[in-house]
Amino acid sequence: MKAEDMRHVRVPGVGDVAVPPPEKIAFYAGIGVLAAFEVVDWPVAGVIIVGHLLADQRHFARLRGFGEAAESA
Repeated sequence: MKAEDMRHVRVPGVGDVAVPPPEKIAFYAGIGVLAAFEVVDWPVAGVIIVGHLLADQRHFARLRGFGEAAESA
């Protein structure tokens, strides 16, 4: 996720905390609900969420590299 996509919330005693966009929160909450109702097991839910986070980071890294190359051209 890009830094400008993140929202920041001030938490007393902790400071600023980065919060993902609402559609990402809804996805994570949906996976959590599926796991809570035992539609999927908790380890499977964890793997799905971690895989999703890693895919987002890799996707944005490629876009960032493409944008940097386009700027220098």
